[in-house]
Amino acid sequence: MSEGFRIRFGTFAPPAKGVLVVFCDDGLRMGPQTRAILGKTAALVARAAAVDNFKGKLGAALDIVAPPDLPVDRLVVVGLGKPKDWTPNDPVKLGGAAFGKVGSAAEVTMLAELATGAMDAETAADLALGARLRAYTFDRYKTKRKDDDAPKKAVTLTVAVKDPAAARRFGAEREAVADGVVLARDLVNEPPNVLFPVAFAERAAELRKLRVGIEILDVRAMKRLGMNALLAVGQGSAHESRVVIMRWNGGKPTDKPIAFVGKGVCFDTGGISIKPAAGMEDMKGDMAGAACVVGLMHALAARKAKVNAIGAIGLVENMPDGAAQRPGDIVTTMSGQTVEIINTDAEGRLVLADVLHHVVTKYKPQAMVDLATLTGAIMVALGQEHAGLFANDDKLSENLTKAGLATAERVWRMPLAPEYDKLIDSKFADMKNTGGRYGGSVTAAQFLQRYVGKTPWAHLDIAGTALGSPQTEINKSWSSGWGVRLLDRLVADYYEP
Repeated sequence: MSEGFRIRFGTFAPPAKGVLVVFCDDGLRMGPQTRAILGKTAALVARAAAVDNFKGKLGAALDIVAPPDLPVDRLVVVGLGKPKDWTPNDPVKLGGAAFGKVGSAAEVTMLAELATGAMDAETAADLALGARLRAYTFDRYKTKRKDDDAPKKAVTLTVAVKDPAAARRFGAEREAVADGVVLARDLVNEPPNVLFPVAFAERAAELRKLRVGIEILDVRAMKRLGMNALLAVGQGSAHESRVVIMRWNGGKPTDKPIAFVGKGVCFDTGGISIKPAAGMEDMKGDMAGAACVVGLMHALAARKAKVNAIGAIGLVENMPDGAAQRPGDIVTTMSGQTVEIINTDAEGRLVLADVLHHVVTKYKPQAMVDLATLTGAIMVALGQEHAGLFANDDKLSENLTKAGLATAERVWRMPLAPEYDKLIDSKFADMKNTGGRYGGSVTAAQFLQRYVGKTPWAHLDIAGTALGSPQTEINKSWSSGWGVRLLDRLVADYYEP
């Protein structure tokens, strides 16, 4: 668990200090252990709920300061709603919502109990996961604080459960996933003068501590392989490009790996086709796909997933230097296919083209998923609530959709069809790198499909979900770490024995 936030699982017992969090349903009913611990204070809860019009709706909270007959500083009562109507991700959201009500407390105790009795160990672990994700902040570069901005304290969260040992087992798996999400969020939140391609590669290489195999391809190695499309994107930058291949071998030696590929444009000015100045600072997050892949590989390794997995990220910086590629240039990709550059701001697909081809031909995965903040068009179509899903395989698409519903990292399938290919046909090369205004996210996916062969493949356009998305119960940061939980769930449900 990260420094400053510690989770432990214990038995039901009255806390001696800090904040006590308890739960009630939409009829204000509490579990027997909760009622016993509250004692006379239970009657105060009923009176306070009536005054505050608290109905016990899912995630709603009632805050009682210095409750009599309890040694704690605050009592926070959080609504469960109707647990029978919960979706799979609701316990995680509940943990996040509950932790969001405790303020700057250093000691927090949650009683993991429904009105009908103790939550099972897995649900209690989900509560803790939600709290951990909600506790995330990124303020390492702040040297001064406002008078009312309290410094971040070390926090210990105790989750009271019926079976602490079982909760710890489930909690260890969720801790690994939470660490992966936090890693992805940190990478996206870092400023681009700190996290340029070489620095990003060094961060990814730290996964060696978890016995992840790391191979870093420098410019010379990429030239030998013929990764000319990726190199063309980065040729205008003072920072050299990199490709990082991460390998986790948790399955049988004969098992084909599942592969994950991430777009890692550490900063995207648009190149010669330069973007407008307004909001360009957000383009430090154009590497969110790569950040997700690194976070996912951390999660798989930390929880010792019984699967063979490849994580591959292409890391570049797209700058408008005198050496930058131009509209009208033609590049030869690693696959041998040629691309006419129409717009240098359609650069992410060029990066992915070479990395996808390299992964398919060298590692021959049983399935492959790529993630990229690829198009603004996907936000026009889906807003920021769903990622766009494009796939050449119905079963992979279905499994991703189910994993998305289970984690609330939802995807929506978009079309792929030969008719769209006509929009990216070029007069001078095999294809051009953009098909114009209409169907922009679709033509980008059609472009990528030309580099995956017959491998079952899915493309996730995460431009709307990865950064700047609406805040939720489990994330108040600009960067969401979107995709780590989704893909870990995909692996756990469909690729691990």
